[in-house]
Amino acid sequence: MIFELRNITKYYGDTLANDDISIHLNEGEILCVVGENGAGKSTIMKILYGLEQPTSGEILVKGQPVRFRNPSDAMAHGIGMVQQHFMLFESLTVAENIVFKREPRRGPLLDKKAMLAAVSELSERYKLKIDPSARIENCPVGLRQRVEILKILYQNAEIIVFDEPSAVLTPIEVEALLQTMKELAAAGKSIVLITHKLNEVMAVADRIYVMRSGKLVAERKKEETSTDELAYLMVGHHPATREIPPVKTGETLLATEELSLHKDGRDVLSKVSIHVDGGEVVGIAGVSGNGQSELESVINGLEAPTGGKVLLCGRDVTHESVHTRRELGMAHISEDRFLWGGAVSGTLSENAIMAKEEREPYNHKGFLRKKKITEYAGSLIERFSVKASGPDSLLGELSGGNAQKLVAAREIMMETPVLICCEPTRGIDIGASDFIHNEILNKREKGDAVLLISSELSEITTLSDRIYVMFEGKIVGEFNRGAVDEKALGLLMLGGKIDA
Repeated sequence: MIFELRNITKYYGDTLANDDISIHLNEGEILCVVGENGAGKSTIMKILYGLEQPTSGEILVKGQPVRFRNPSDAMAHGIGMVQQHFMLFESLTVAENIVFKREPRRGPLLDKKAMLAAVSELSERYKLKIDPSARIENCPVGLRQRVEILKILYQNAEIIVFDEPSAVLTPIEVEALLQTMKELAAAGKSIVLITHKLNEVMAVADRIYVMRSGKLVAERKKEETSTDELAYLMVGHHPATREIPPVKTGETLLATEELSLHKDGRDVLSKVSIHVDGGEVVGIAGVSGNGQSELESVINGLEAPTGGKVLLCGRDVTHESVHTRRELGMAHISEDRFLWGGAVSGTLSENAIMAKEEREPYNHKGFLRKKKITEYAGSLIERFSVKASGPDSLLGELSGGNAQKLVAAREIMMETPVLICCEPTRGIDIGASDFIHNEILNKREKGDAVLLISSELSEITTLSDRIYVMFEGKIVGEFNRGAVDEKALGLLMLGGKIDA
């Protein structure tokens, strides 16, 4: 037994996050921890890594009681963590972030050649492609995730905690990552994997802990369980299935015409032409860093294109502001819920009312009506099952998944004819994902247009009536529902070709 958490209890004020949790990890084992958002699994891992202090209970590493005041203490005991929310320095390069505090040196100076060589070798070994010289501030979410993974691998920790590590990878890359975990475990590393993707759990786990509402509700060996049982244990009921009937589409509500964007000396978008009609969900599949983030930004007015047009409800909005686009009927679940989607230091009421703050009944003659705003925020919290103490809670106090649910709730309830969904269920559990998927399909049934940009291919293939595939800023394929499988999509996303 390489580590053990005994009777861990954690309170945040009056909120009980962990209730008498005892878990252990064996040397060379892959342990999976699953549960809904707010179940307490991330809190228990933060306690293991020194990011949080338990209210009561103890931690043992190799049988010896320890107390971690911070992550440096945890690393000193051989524990590394790839976190769901990135811990990177924006102004430094990819390579500098990966080797931080363990830089190769030539005398007192940084050996840049050795650093770049080490990082390049690491990225090739684990099949996680990155540009070592790129600055983090210029990297999209998917590349930042890879940097986090490589950073922990570079530190060569004995215990590696992975928090949703595959969220931005293609099926082929996921297979490589899971194989890497197996190889690390075979070499004596001990792995903890936090994930909502039960197929990944069944692919690599030796043992599985299931948490619900802050409690440990089950422990299973992989060979003794199934994805159906784990899903039931996580949510307390069997997830509903839903048929997606074909619908007759209406007029085109969103389109781009030969959209181009030249940035940082290269074409990140190259003559991208897509359209989304009323009554359909159109998916954009692609490995992060191939233009999807820029396409999202240009469509929403956050970035001006070099060439081409954006059309919204038949109107050219290429040079219109974000505010104007929202007023004309565009809502937007953004890729990064904390950077673009919400105000971390704002209350849930303040976040819920964004884009409605000038409208009745929330604003009367220039004055905000707090009671109406609080009531509205409370309705979103209840309908979308956001786990929070109330509308006055801060967004930054919520788990990542619950913050995502609030942002998604706000944008879906804008009731606009066009909804842009970028990674709408990233880091969200099965029950919440099903709920948001149903809300997206409800918009489709009402005749609205939904553009879905997601690195989760099962989400793309399940929800989309049509799918565009992006690679290096270009559209390299278009398919109707059911005409292509995830393996073929993954191959196209990596620049390959499929048989016609």
